[in-house]
Amino acid sequence: MGTEAKAPLLEGRRGATPAQTLGNIVVSIVGTGVLGLPYAFRTSGWLAGALGVAGAGAATFYCMLLLLDCRDKLREQEEEVDHDGNYTYGDLGKKCFGAIGRYFTEVTIILSQTGGSVAYLVFIGQNICSVFPTASGGEEPRRRVSPAAVVLAVLLPAEAALSFIRSLSSLAPFSILADACTVLAVATVVKEDVQLLAGRGGSPFQGRSALAGLWGVPFACGVAVFCFEGFCLTLALEASMSDRRRFRPVLLHAIAGVTAVYVCFGVCGYLAYGDATRDIVTLNLPNNWSTAAVKIVLCIALALTFPVMMHPIHEIVEARLFPAAGGWARKRAAVQASRVAVVGAVTAVACFVPAFGELAAFVGSTVCALLSFVLPALFHLRLVGAAASAWRRAVDGGFLLLGLAFAAHGLYTVVSGL
Repeated sequence: MGTEAKAPLLEGRRGATPAQTLGNIVVSIVGTGVLGLPYAFRTSGWLAGALGVAGAGAATFYCMLLLLDCRDKLREQEEEVDHDGNYTYGDLGKKCFGAIGRYFTEVTIILSQTGGSVAYLVFIGQNICSVFPTASGGEEPRRRVSPAAVVLAVLLPAEAALSFIRSLSSLAPFSILADACTVLAVATVVKEDVQLLAGRGGSPFQGRSALAGLWGVPFACGVAVFCFEGFCLTLALEASMSDRRRFRPVLLHAIAGVTAVYVCFGVCGYLAYGDATRDIVTLNLPNNWSTAAVKIVLCIALALTFPVMMHPIHEIVEARLFPAAGGWARKRAAVQASRVAVVGAVTAVACFVPAFGELAAFVGSTVCALLSFVLPALFHLRLVGAAASAWRRAVDGGFLLLGLAFAAHGLYTVVSGL
């Protein structure tokens, strides 16, 4: 069962070159979470934030290698001749812990995808409200547009209609458009950052905290982990290469490059705006036509990518609710109803999320931490641990405990704040 959010980018890419694979890795990783990095650096301090992002990038790369090691081990065994050696994340869970392992892995992926989908809606709602902040009628007082109203009145009907598109290949161009618009937004923010820093004069670090507080570091790490989305695509990306032996160095270059961009973007954003940095840094941009255009284009692109984010959820839900028996025409109405219901549930959740930054930190420090650190280390210990050295098992155990502690801290932070 495919559970990768951006799988359509891989369709038709068998035998991909290193350059194509590098592009696919960057596309699968970079998302809207990058726009929350300056806020994370404000919370933790520019030095602590930089170290947190660098650490998250290094840990993500190492755990991706763990998944590849587990896949290599299963390929050596080749217990299923019809599998072609291309195992998914859920397949690893099944090999390690049976049906329970597969279900737990898939549920974790669903939660991660739901968190990302909700973050998209919150992001769109807040940015649309910043472009059209007030509504007035005659001499009536001007009233602020609610992000929840934007989500329910505009996004819910549009996303419900788009959910009827069942072909991922038809949605692939929208995902590419979203990433292109993200690059445009990042470039626009960096330009504004540089102009503000140049106009202010003096040291750019003056009045900016290097370490804002110990508890700010886990927050920054949570946002950083959320920024490295696309973790579940590791196995599919490797399988798409013509020369799979070259995947590891390509992956290293991609992760290192993305990490460097994340650090620079977060530091520049915080240095430019200081304590006024918003949870979505595009909200700090001046209110002019170019900024509004960037926000609107980005929101449209993310709205069109939302069905791609939701596809793994629909796929798993439909596999459980509707058995293989019966053709698509016979169950069309039921499937469409289930998709509308799932989209409606996600949009309802988005209406109660107060801020994008807190959501990104929570998702990153809980379910993303499980997918990125806990499960890879656990699967590696289970499949490869007997043949691994003692220090390698110790490192795996350290990542396992660190991921669990990270997830527990994120959950505690949210519960204690209720």
